[in-house]
Amino acid sequence: MSHFAKIENGIVTQVVVIEQDVLNSGMWGDPSLWVQTSYNTAGGLHTQGGTPLRKNYAGLGYTYDAVLDAFYAPKPFPSWTLDPETCYWQAPHPAPESSTVMYGWDEEIQDWVEVTAPQ
Repeated sequence: MSHFAKIENGIVTQVVVIEQDVLNSGMWGDPSLWVQTSYNTAGGLHTQGGTPLRKNYAGLGYTYDAVLDAFYAPKPFPSWTLDPETCYWQAPHPAPESSTVMYGWDEEIQDWVEVTAPQ
């Protein structure tokens, strides 16, 4: 069994586990709308040491970029840019490193701010 993502207007609208021949039968609609994806691929790497497939596992609402032959998540903030090697979104500068403090991006000030857990 393989995982396939249905692509409509460049956006993933469905992900299924299905045999290639069943998909090719047309029972799931036009087979050309489906692109294989692998849950073992993240950031352009295969988590089990195999060959990565399309940079990331497809999720609902993800974009499929046919030029990059890659899946990537929706853009989290207008200022972030897509890293074409990993197809992960990158902030304008890295988050501070801390083992005790959590940070979140503040788009208005274009910087990382400390995030406090709700009480």
